[in-house]
Amino acid sequence: MTTAADIAELVRLPAALSVPGDALTGAVAAGRLGWPTAALAASSCCLYWAGMALNDYADRELDAVERPERPIPSGRVSPTTALGIASGLTLAGIGLASVAGRRAVAVAVPLAGAVWVYDLLAKPTALGPAVMASTRTLDVLLGGSAAPRRALPAALALGAHTASVTVLSRGEVHGSSPTVARAALATTAGVASAVVASNLRGGGRRRGLSRLASVALAGSYAATVGRAQVAAVRTPDAPTVRRATGTGIRGMVPLQAALVAGGGAVAAAAGLMAAVPALRAAAKGISPT
Repeated sequence: MTTAADIAELVRLPAALSVPGDALTGAVAAGRLGWPTAALAASSCCLYWAGMALNDYADRELDAVERPERPIPSGRVSPTTALGIASGLTLAGIGLASVAGRRAVAVAVPLAGAVWVYDLLAKPTALGPAVMASTRTLDVLLGGSAAPRRALPAALALGAHTASVTVLSRGEVHGSSPTVARAALATTAGVASAVVASNLRGGGRRRGLSRLASVALAGSYAATVGRAQVAAVRTPDAPTVRRATGTGIRGMVPLQAALVAGGGAVAAAAGLMAAVPALRAAAKGISPT
């Protein structure tokens, strides 16, 4: 019998704590932070959970060999149930986006499509990381759907980070290579540098506290994620790569917070950072990957 705990493991329930920050980042960048942001954050969570369930549905035969402890190969969740959960969560995500209006739906629909394309078609191909990066980029644009052009730079920063984590994650079972780990490390450094440079270019248009907080958070992101990736460069075996991937997923939050603080919402950035300890603790019970 499938339990609530089995479903929570299937959708990587606590890992969704890394997702609401996308909507907040987009809304702050677009200058439209308000009540619709909460609905868009909930929409993002539903689509994230849908992607996790669909991932395990698509990988069920491979997981039977490589990760037999997962809910589907272990027999705790049937493939039909997993597909139904993914479908229901996808519809819920689009429905929640509709609360914010037509512009949000116009982003939520292709975002949902990208999630399904990644899991069912693109994941094992060379295009997989690019498609995965597009989902995170679109997720930020969902939050900033009221003014997507203003939200685009922040969306691209999170998309680049996602691409590097996805490429590195391909070595979670059999290990990776120093070259791949170095590329991920270089991307982390590049994204952090771009955030810092954006703050320096802001000049007098940004308050000193916002600029300082953003730079500090960008440094925290680079140090935390970069340290794990340096370890993967030195020893690119499966356990080290798995740890670096998990750190990269949790690293979404300080990156989001840096972008939010740079937009002037320092209190909101501090609120995002409160999720980091919860993410770290939750990962001990349910793997985010």
